[in-house]
Amino acid sequence: MHTNMISITDLIYSFEASPKAPVFSGISMNVIQGEFISIVGASGCGKSTLFKIIAGLLPHSGGEIRIHGQLSGEPSSRLGQVAYMPQQDLLPWRTVLDNCLLPWELKQIGSKAEAATQIREMLARFGLAGTEAAYPAELSGGMRQRVALLRTLAAGNELLLLDEPFGALDAITKRELHRWLLSLWSSLEKTVLFITHDLEEALLLSDRIYLMSGGAGGGLQELAVDLPRPRHYKMNYEPQFVALREDLERRLHESRMV
Repeated sequence: MHTNMISITDLIYSFEASPKAPVFSGISMNVIQGEFISIVGASGCGKSTLFKIIAGLLPHSGGEIRIHGQLSGEPSSRLGQVAYMPQQDLLPWRTVLDNCLLPWELKQIGSKAEAATQIREMLARFGLAGTEAAYPAELSGGMRQRVALLRTLAAGNELLLLDEPFGALDAITKRELHRWLLSLWSSLEKTVLFITHDLEEALLLSDRIYLMSGGAGGGLQELAVDLPRPRHYKMNYEPQFVALREDLERRLHESRMV
């Protein structure tokens, strides 16, 4: 039985200073529990703003948000219900362990010692054993992103919002983290919303892709990614993958022409 994790209907967001010029409007989507959904679109169309609204960091100007079927009107009602990994990196003045303990510091469920033990176990699972006393500057880019994702998972939420988590990485590191994330996601039973500008990344990781257009005439176009799992990079050269990429590129180009 499919369960809706989050449902969004005709969502609108406008800056208070210019309510007649929305950043986006007509945003509607349904995300099923356990799905991996990517959101792509031109810079400035409001993808990160959408995530901040879902996370409860910004109020929406119109429309409706439901989480687990429950209507969520005020931003405060969504705070703590989703795990949000923004584009910003780890706090440089805190060690890996202290960065990962941030969710516990906000919720303080259980003891700090129990939380630290769980973090150490997750670090080992993420291939990061022995790094708990290191500072972010001492880690490679790929290691920092693993730690940032671990911190997001440590919040204990079923829905993860990942805003371009691999955008600053080189191609080889990004491919390694794709393989790692695909194997990890299949065992975590989490629902993921994922922002990216990398179309191959979106196709490789996702069950569905939403193409977002900003402004008053925007909205979302949906593209189903009917590729078998498990996924691997050899798929990039297969006819079905190439056709999906061409379709996505065409839609993205057309959305910029509107």
